[in-house]
Amino acid sequence: MNAQLEIACFDLESVIIADAAGADRIEICDHLAEGGTTPSWEMVLEAKDRIKTDLFVMIRPRGGDFCYNEDEFEQMKNDIVMFKRLGVQGYVFGILTKDHEVDIERNKDLIAFAHPFPCTFHRAFDRTKDVYQSLETIISLGFQTILTSGAAENVLDGMNTLKVLVNKANGRIAIMPGGGLRSSNIALIKKKTAAHYFHSSAIVDASLQADHQEIQLLKKELK
Repeated sequence: MNAQLEIACFDLESVIIADAAGADRIEICDHLAEGGTTPSWEMVLEAKDRIKTDLFVMIRPRGGDFCYNEDEFEQMKNDIVMFKRLGVQGYVFGILTKDHEVDIERNKDLIAFAHPFPCTFHRAFDRTKDVYQSLETIISLGFQTILTSGAAENVLDGMNTLKVLVNKANGRIAIMPGGGLRSSNIALIKKKTAAHYFHSSAIVDASLQADHQEIQLLKKELK
């Protein structure tokens, strides 16, 4: 299987750059400083009109922790329904309990709202008490991908855990390393973890936008 590259984009210009540079998939979100939140309807609509690459939408009503009140949870469900109308290809979310475990019922509800489109459990995974137990829970819920840095600050620090996660997943779910992933280290991460999916913002300068050349270098290093 050929390795796949997802680019996280925090503005429309980055989406267009990622599409032109050959990203296999784009995760569209807002508020880089918050680590990504739900993008606006208008941004997603324009992105769908201007690109051909598959588009996954972040469903996260705010930054901070991943434990949401009832109003925020209702907003997440409504956002999924709204973006379905735009024809996006998938969703990215993750809800935890106050005890830092995967919130089974609420994630199950969101997956039902997203059906039949694939869902990624984002880096809330790295905040769980036991990533290996959380892996099994997330698989049982029906997620297709987990975005993770291996419960570390970045993929280099979490490389050994990422390797174990890929082994334990054993093809039942895609483990997608992300967090500090760049063209300078992606080949090492691929070799050490044996992952097939990779995630990067491809931001290399103060513009805080995806960089066309960096995306191409990331793709080249995955071959």
